Amino acid sequence: MEKHRNPSLRILYISQYFPPEVGATQSRAFDMAYYLSERGHKVTVLCEFPNHPSGILPARYRRKFWERRRMRRFRVCRCWVYATPQKTFVTRLLFYLSFMCSSIAAGLFLRDKFDVVYTTSPPLFVGVSGYILSRLKNAKFVFEVRDLWPESAVALGELRNPGFIKRAGKLETFFYRKAEKIVGVTSGILENLMNRGVNPEKLQLIKNGTNIHLFKNRGDHKKDDLNLRGRFVVGYFGIFGLAQGMEQLCELAERMKIYPDVHFLFVGDGPKKQNVLDLKSEKQLTNLTILNEIRREEIAEYISACDAALVPLRKNELFTGALPSKMFDNMACERPIILSVAGEAQKVLKDAESGIFVEPENTAQMMEAILKLKSDPELCKRMGRNGRRFVEKYFSRKKLALELEACLQRIRNFSGRENFEI
Repeated sequence: MEKHRNPSLRILYISQYFPPEVGATQSRAFDMAYYLSERGHKVTVLCEFPNHPSGILPARYRRKFWERRRMRRFRVCRCWVYATPQKTFVTRLLFYLSFMCSSIAAGLFLRDKFDVVYTTSPPLFVGVSGYILSRLKNAKFVFEVRDLWPESAVALGELRNPGFIKRAGKLETFFYRKAEKIVGVTSGILENLMNRGVNPEKLQLIKNGTNIHLFKNRGDHKKDDLNLRGRFVVGYFGIFGLAQGMEQLCELAERMKIYPDVHFLFVGDGPKKQNVLDLKSEKQLTNLTILNEIRREEIAEYISACDAALVPLRKNELFTGALPSKMFDNMACERPIILSVAGEAQKVLKDAESGIFVEPENTAQMMEAILKLKSDPELCKRMGRNGRRFVEKYFSRKKLALELEACLQRIRNFSGRENFEI
């Protein structure tokens, strides 16, 4: 990627989650920071000490408040966070609020000047850090929305307190009003914001994508390491969370035990991990292998060991605007997708001709899709090749970083604020 000819930007990128943590948020933040710095911009990432989703801090970070190091071409400032394996409403709130406070304090120690403070949410409270530091640093405040929160938390049953929901909604609206620009990762998110009265001039679409250089077909040699040679392997890679319907995926594995040559591979971690392990034992799912999180640099080998990949979300109207990044990782590795996410993701799959859509939480349709792909190896290869070509053309994170660069350049060069009210 060649360096741009315009003056370089000084960017403070605030993302609570960041590698070596594994996940869609972490991958997007790393790639954006890397490609922007490769373009000659001065990028500083402000993030937590790695612990998510296990809630366990590595020994090297204990009894520290913050740490600064260079990573590739940019600088990373990590700071203290309250972390615990016990996931309750109170501990989650302390987790979010502790990073909000420590990141503000750590940001004050940074004596650098910044043109833009780019804040990615959720968690929603990072917006407080971003807004305060943008004012103190005399920088533009840009708010990225990867998920509508608190709406998504309410839909999943994570939030039930009416008073807290109301206050969180007011805080969300405050960020939309104060941000110079709001970056949404799906068209559904931007449509939701416009329906709520946010000025369309404030909105910028920069979709989820994948690193096509890291995620590519690496052959199925990993099947031998996993002792799965001769099986049709169906993989799930990502967080074991509330939104993914992990119990339904276990039900799918149980119902497919009658097909001894079909095997499931689940890789990841999250709040539902123990539930999945318990169901595997209880239902004697010998056709299911469960692995812990795999380093980002190695995960493509495991995806490539699969014959098809599952991309599920629970049946909820809110998810019709979702566009899971794991979908693009799997497509980049030339694996056909079995997608159970209606709406925007369904349209992308259809345009790419890279998989089979099934209704969310419809186990019978998932079974049919698996058996169809298993019976037609040429269809699998064709869908895989289609997916790879599609992400190369439309969803390469390197290209998406250029869109973000152009967006931030326009913001810096725009001196007025009068037209940017919610």
